[in-house]
Amino acid sequence: MRHAPDAYLVPKIRSLADIERIDRELANLEREYGHVAGTVKLILVSTETPQGVLNLPTFTQCARVVALSWGAEDLSAAIGARRNRDERGDYLDVFKFCRIKTLLCATAGGVQPLDTVYVDIKNLEGLRRDCQDGAWMGYTGKITIHPDQVPIVNKAFTPSADELAEAQELVAAFDQAQREGRMAFSFRGHMVDVPHLNRAQTIIARGEAVQGREKRTSP
Repeated sequence: MRHAPDAYLVPKIRSLADIERIDRELANLEREYGHVAGTVKLILVSTETPQGVLNLPTFTQCARVVALSWGAEDLSAAIGARRNRDERGDYLDVFKFCRIKTLLCATAGGVQPLDTVYVDIKNLEGLRRDCQDGAWMGYTGKITIHPDQVPIVNKAFTPSADELAEAQELVAAFDQAQREGRMAFSFRGHMVDVPHLNRAQTIIARGEAVQGREKRTSP
């Protein structure tokens, strides 16, 4: 904390009380070392305990929390599950539930949803499929555990050039439709309305965020 990190990744959360205890400790250390209050954020691995799964909707009440992720490995042991995926590699229902609940609680609480790790580090094709599912669902990123995973994760969660072009075209089409007094119309053979506009704007915002980060980190 002398040179404070941007955030701590906190595993095995059980309740909001756990988070509030960490919040108090960090507040004391921020004062001790002269940092602005609330500078250090928290990224929570929210479903590694059964209590955490049940209490998850409360976790974003702490202002330090900037992202929720979830975990299947520790939860498997905690609930006595023999495995967390079936023979096809798909998550069993209780773990699908955790994945969905984490996404909903994060977005409802206004923080980033981060998908869990993919532990089969040699199965890069399985990782690609897992990333694609998470990105399609609405996750904004994924925690990695091996350097080989990073390029695959970055590509999956970064809007492609085609996705950005289509989103920009759709926003322009909405601008024209609004001038004509319409909020629902046909676009590329499909009926679209406000939710499609919101999704397009989100894609554009993510693309701009990635471009901004690349500019800041380029030599």
